Amino acid sequence: MNLRLLAASLLLAPGLAAAACPTLLDQKLSTLQGKADDLCRYEGKVVLVVNTASYCGFTPQYEGLEKLYEKYQGQGLVVLGFPSNDFGKQEPGTNAEVADFCERTYKVRFPMYEKTVVTGTEATPLYKGLAAKTGEAPKWNFHKYVLNRKGEPVGSFNSRVKPDDPKLVETVENALAGR
Repeated sequence: MNLRLLAASLLLAPGLAAAACPTLLDQKLSTLQGKADDLCRYEGKVVLVVNTASYCGFTPQYEGLEKLYEKYQGQGLVVLGFPSNDFGKQEPGTNAEVADFCERTYKVRFPMYEKTVVTGTEATPLYKGLAAKTGEAPKWNFHKYVLNRKGEPVGSFNSRVKPDDPKLVETVENALAGR
């Protein structure tokens, strides 16, 4: 039997279906640049989800988020940024303006998604799911959630917790190690 036939038979064999994408990551969204993206591509990675804003006292956290991403990206960490205008109207710009600000001011290289509602009845399914599973919805900009490699929340950190906070770093490191 040639390899193509073997591969095809394995794909069609009953009971051998691929595992489903974790519920929280089963989202199709658009990046700040307007490109379609599927969060399922982060399955198997440790994911740090953060709602951001360009005109907030916590905005300098972009720098720490980028450093965390750079340090642990090779081990499987991805930081996902979700600009939101929910708190204090501190993200009033267009997606293009937010993208320009993040790149120009903080050299952000981690994935950033289109402006998002992160709280209340209009929150996106991702943020509704995060709030339901952790019992904590963002109360301000730069709330952080850590998801393990199975797409399950293992930490929720309020805005005052900086990206280099030892407890947040420990949570990320434990998730990367599978603990």
